Amino acid sequence: MSAAQTDTYYLAGILLRFLVRDPGAGYCLVEALVAPGAGLPNRHPADDEAFYVLEGTFEFGVGSETRTAKRGDFVRVPNGEVHTFRNIGQEPGRLLVMNSPGTLHVNFFSQAGEPMPSGTWELPSPSGPTDVARLLEVGRQNGMEFILAQP
Repeated sequence: MSAAQTDTYYLAGILLRFLVRDPGAGYCLVEALVAPGAGLPNRHPADDEAFYVLEGTFEFGVGSETRTAKRGDFVRVPNGEVHTFRNIGQEPGRLLVMNSPGTLHVNFFSQAGEPMPSGTWELPSPSGPTDVARLLEVGRQNGMEFILAQP
């Protein structure tokens, strides 16, 4: 399946379904199903980002601040700020994620993510560790920097 044939991608424990990804809209809107423990610290100067928790419990880090967010909570990430989210619950959690203008996120997830059949709404079984080198390179190509702990 090619990326052009789907609205759904899987990457690093997160199933993402684009609800809006039309460049003319000025934003992209994603519904994300997040496995327990999933999430990576990153920053991107080209897109503003906001999260709305639909289900589950998440820990968000934005800059030097850390907070727990549950159903109904909203978290805004200022443009270019280092941030992360992690599902700290025992079950998959769901988020709405809005990016503006969104082009960076549309390009990154459709290039780095594994295309899934449209309408998929179950996390696939992990097929092995995330290809971190590929993730970093696709991120770099799209203006997204991942902040990974050094060994």
